[in-house]
Amino acid sequence: MQIDLRKPEFVMKLDRLGSFHQSKLSFLRSFIREFKNWEFKTKEFNLDNRGFGHIVYVVNNGQKQYSLICFSNHIEDSERSDRVIATKWDASFVLFDGVPAKEDIERLKANVPLQEQGRVSEKELCLSRANKSVRVFEHVVDKLSKGIQPDTKLLYSVGYLYRTTAVYGSGKFGLADRVKIQDREELKGPFRLEMMLVYLARQFTFDVVNHVAHFRSPNKAIKLSEDIARNLGIGNSTGLGMAPFIVNHPALLNQWIIAKEKALKAIRSILSVSQKDKDIFESYLSAIQENIKYWKTESDYQKKKNKQLLKDLDSFQNFYSTYSLKNYFWNSIYEWTEANTQSECCEFIVSLMMEVYPDIVEPLSYEMSINEDKYFDIDTSKTIYEVCKLIENQYTWLLNIDFDNKENIFNFWYYSKNKQEPRMSDRFSEEGSELELPLAIARDISALYGDLKSYDLKRDLGYYLLKSQEYRHILRRVLVCEKLPYSEIQDNTISKTLIPVDMIRLKLSFFGATRFDPRSDRWVRITMYQGAPLMKEISTSNDTWSYKKIA
Repeated sequence: MQIDLRKPEFVMKLDRLGSFHQSKLSFLRSFIREFKNWEFKTKEFNLDNRGFGHIVYVVNNGQKQYSLICFSNHIEDSERSDRVIATKWDASFVLFDGVPAKEDIERLKANVPLQEQGRVSEKELCLSRANKSVRVFEHVVDKLSKGIQPDTKLLYSVGYLYRTTAVYGSGKFGLADRVKIQDREELKGPFRLEMMLVYLARQFTFDVVNHVAHFRSPNKAIKLSEDIARNLGIGNSTGLGMAPFIVNHPALLNQWIIAKEKALKAIRSILSVSQKDKDIFESYLSAIQENIKYWKTESDYQKKKNKQLLKDLDSFQNFYSTYSLKNYFWNSIYEWTEANTQSECCEFIVSLMMEVYPDIVEPLSYEMSINEDKYFDIDTSKTIYEVCKLIENQYTWLLNIDFDNKENIFNFWYYSKNKQEPRMSDRFSEEGSELELPLAIARDISALYGDLKSYDLKRDLGYYLLKSQEYRHILRRVLVCEKLPYSEIQDNTISKTLIPVDMIRLKLSFFGATRFDPRSDRWVRITMYQGAPLMKEISTSNDTWSYKKIA
């Protein structure tokens, strides 16, 4: 039986991409698998009685070391904000290349809490900041200081003690450029340093809450239960800054998507499935249905999606529990799911199927990086006719969009002046469209196609580029997509109907985020590492933590 990869025109629509869930391929999970044999330890613990000061964690494999320096800062309640325009945070973090000397810590103490307003050096690799979930933090400190464990119903409804608001890297604010570390074997996978920072920052949140509780009542205080801590992650607030990345890196996007599609194809192609594998899947399904009950949101959009997901999962479980084993069992399961559930449930089941087959899925995590420079050159020997045919075959979905219709060019993307962060505005009521970022891919490919058609189709691209450079960047993109079929989101990214949070969610799913809680169509709160092993347990992790029931 021949089972093919799902077609790009099916997968690469934003309503489906915006329904992706974390999986074995997600970066935070592959980070834990790849670093489980490294030593994780606390090197410095220098907090005062109120929990202000710094902590240094070190990750070491005997040859190479990385350190996370965490600064715990006092701020007023009125100064606490998740918005990128904030200037003060409860905590700030910097990932250091090696182990910092005293003078490094003093230098960073003067700069890291300032974030964008400070400056760091090429010794530093990543930068972040976080705020407390004040209600949860104070509840935990109060209970622990009285010698009792906190209310897990409250804790798990939130899912974390602190919430990060950005994780910066790749040369920003003076950080080391990617080129400095790109050849290090341990960093070959995507976003390894960012995942390391967030994982260690999670440990910081537990250490701070235990420390503050102890000094509030030294004779009575107890530590947060490890079982409770394990079921807490670290929160994150993410806005439009994430969205352009997946447009600007088509080759990398292809690698992420095709890894997932290869895994699904391989699982659907299994001829004979054991009862044990069927039962493992069902146990994960049962646990996660309980965990979904903790996915709280005020977003009507997400409430609707969550409600439909639970409804579809109930239908799926009724089908699955009565469906007997036969040849190509998983293919039948997938085909039923695609035909009978919404994309949110379908993509959830795809992720869940991957859990059963680590030997198939985990090796694919090493294929999720790519040398983008390899695709930079334009083959000028191709004829204009050949490129027109490429557009007609690969971009069929955009050829009938009328870009004279205002609704199809309603939005424009730009960088904010103050924070240099991507933003999106209404082209017809806001100023600044002349500074538009090159993210209107559908419109620009349509324009390229029209421009090419005005030339002699027998001419080659060398001739065309001598005459016109306006669409050079988009021409390169078409040629990338020819080689990498999952490199292009097949939707209009400036349409009035665009839901930007779908773009954000796509990237976050590959990071390993859970509990999506959109606060608008342009920013979302999520949780990372909920259920993950604690720092001292990482060496014994078997990567089954993601689908265990939250107690």
